Amino acid sequence: MRILLLTQWFQPEPTFKGLPFAQELAARGHDVGVLTGFPNYPGGEVYPGYRIRPWVREQIDRVSILRVALYPSHDKSGFRRALNYVSFAISAAAIGTALIRRPDVVYVYHPPATIGFAATVIGFFRKVPFVYDIQDLWPDTVALSGMMSSPASVALLDKWCKFVYRCARHIVVLSPGFKQQLVRRGVPPDKIDVIYNWCDETTIQPTTADPELASRLGLSDGFNVMFAGTMGTVQALDAVLEAAALCRQTLPNVQFVFVGGGVDRNRLEKKAADLELTNVRFLPRQPMSAMGAVLGLADVLLVHLKNHPVFSITIPSKTQAYMASGKPVLMAVRGDAAQLVIQSGGGLVCEPENPKSIAETVARFAVMSPEQRRSMGEAGKKYYDEQLCMKAGVTKFEALFARICGVTLAVSRHSHQSSEGVS
Repeated sequence: MRILLLTQWFQPEPTFKGLPFAQELAARGHDVGVLTGFPNYPGGEVYPGYRIRPWVREQIDRVSILRVALYPSHDKSGFRRALNYVSFAISAAAIGTALIRRPDVVYVYHPPATIGFAATVIGFFRKVPFVYDIQDLWPDTVALSGMMSSPASVALLDKWCKFVYRCARHIVVLSPGFKQQLVRRGVPPDKIDVIYNWCDETTIQPTTADPELASRLGLSDGFNVMFAGTMGTVQALDAVLEAAALCRQTLPNVQFVFVGGGVDRNRLEKKAADLELTNVRFLPRQPMSAMGAVLGLADVLLVHLKNHPVFSITIPSKTQAYMASGKPVLMAVRGDAAQLVIQSGGGLVCEPENPKSIAETVARFAVMSPEQRRSMGEAGKKYYDEQLCMKAGVTKFEALFARICGVTLAVSRHSHQSSEGVS
């Protein structure tokens, strides 16, 4: 099959369904192309070695890439963020439609919802079906993030999303809760598949703690509870700082470590300083190639989101990375994500935005023996390998693409890979 991946974000930007996904499809014998923008996420600055042009072509291994112009931005300004999304959607629709080789099927990565414009335009003019992979439930999360507050704008965005859902040949979601929500919004259940996300397995694997790296990052001594990823408003990390304040006296050996960037990081750093939280450390965003080693320095890995119904049906992407790293997970998210951790035996759950619950759960981890925590991390890793890994997920996508294109895949090629648990 000739498969086009349409995504606003692609390597060298940190995205797990980017180059590894494309390379795995290419390794299975498919002709894979990518239509994307110039890399600028998450800092909003164009990456070194790139400059904005109308378009440029790249080739990585067997994957051909067409990058089209966009307005680079990723800050707190809702207008500039919208301009970033809309500019790419227009470029991808106009330039992409003109320059891409006609594929058999288009895989579309959402968010942002504006990418649905490019998908529908390409689908209409090139007469090709598209599969819409919904990673973020718009307009719900956009309203929660504060990027869009006008009820009229939210309602208009909701209508737009429903239009794209109707145009898509098929929809893929990351959790059972997402599917239930879309069915309630009128999408036929047989039009939706649940395919769990995977992580960047080229960089995220269990690693032995590197003493030199630990010393350099200030993580040599103590029990490290690590949050790694974007620090935005939906992560609601004030509650974690307040949990750190509770732990300061009762658990003097525990250190809360925040790794990454995001629009809320500077404010959180100031709050930690104002509260004199000597048990909190902020580290800069690390390159993806270093993240496996950084996660290997944690004793516990923390996932936290706002305590809101929309997040009870999502599974934050860091969940899979944490499980693949073989470390125990502290899941401060309700619903599907918490259920995944419970099913795997790979961690403990607590109430989001509840400092007391977070602190108590940290204490439960801290009194465990290293062997108990190691066993917990191994259970999460085993579950990831069997249910959530990239090969399992790509097998499901490949079967879906083949069904849409009317192609019969050779059964023997992936007979070793069970598809149980990935839908």
